[in-house]
Amino acid sequence: MWNDTSVTRSLGIDYPILQGPFGGGLSSVELVATVSNAGGLGGYGAYTMSPQEIVGIDRQIRAATNKPYNLNLWVSDTDAPGGRFTEEQYQQAKDAFQGYFEEVGVPFPDRPAPFQTRFENQLEVVLDIRPKVFSFMFGLLPAAILEECRRKSIATVGAATTLDEAIALEASGVDMIIATGFEAGGHRPSFLDSAESSITGTFVLLQLIREKVRIPVIAAGGIANGRGIAAALTLGADAAQIGTAFLACDESNALPIHREMLFSDAAKYTLLSRAFTGRLGRGLTSRIGRENIGKSAHLPFPLQTTLMSSLRKAALEQKKWEMVLFWGGQIAPILKHRKAAVLMRSLVDETMAIYNEQKTTV
Repeated sequence: MWNDTSVTRSLGIDYPILQGPFGGGLSSVELVATVSNAGGLGGYGAYTMSPQEIVGIDRQIRAATNKPYNLNLWVSDTDAPGGRFTEEQYQQAKDAFQGYFEEVGVPFPDRPAPFQTRFENQLEVVLDIRPKVFSFMFGLLPAAILEECRRKSIATVGAATTLDEAIALEASGVDMIIATGFEAGGHRPSFLDSAESSITGTFVLLQLIREKVRIPVIAAGGIANGRGIAAALTLGADAAQIGTAFLACDESNALPIHREMLFSDAAKYTLLSRAFTGRLGRGLTSRIGRENIGKSAHLPFPLQTTLMSSLRKAALEQKKWEMVLFWGGQIAPILKHRKAAVLMRSLVDETMAIYNEQKTTV
């Protein structure tokens, strides 16, 4: 059976279909529960949340489903040493972005306050909560933490954008690896080299990792239907993680205009940009992103996000979509479904039909 894989057996799910865990407030309890209740693995991105907020969200998820689910954190949640940045960096960002703030009629922000990492406190809470799956991005976890997860029956999943990262993750003792191709929407979770130099496509990356790594591999990026899932499984994946297609569903916490944009002609064009958060991420092409390609005049992550927050708010209020980054992957133009349960059913039925067709033609 196509759905009988090492991932489904290990995680206790019916289908090798994972919902991408969206950070930045885009995840929702309803989406996680819908996917998990339908036999997949729902995922909640918690890297922006306080430990207390994570506890509260986890309670809500457990009240909505008794199925396995995934909580996701970022090992590296800041690029600012000590949470600080220089006056020169601030002035460069001001020179680069002040015109956009003037255009929407809001003052350029004062220097953002230093950012204090929250990862260790978040991690402590996740270990106490004991979700079935704990996925992480932007780095490696210490062997002692991975061993504690094993003792607590928490499956660990790390994200890789290159073969070297996958090898490093396996050597660290992680249970599974997500092979994240450059087609994927959202941030590029690179950690051994620059994100700009870590842009292998999903199916090439999957095959490279499959040749060198023994633990289960989950394909992510450019997958939104049964054909994508079947292709990933054929190339050696043990499961597929789907982000943009679930982000576009009504159950996600994306703004209505964000979901509409993913179904519009604008979704045909995406780009990788650091202009909005300070880290490289893929979203629908916008003027700010286009005009700042290749430029380094921004604050380190996540302080650039703080800097741009009032601009984003004003642009949304004024419906100046060209000044907003709507996260999305390259696969968005083929999206069809707006309800997560319908999407899940379609993914299962399409994948099953392809495998049944292959059987009859052999």
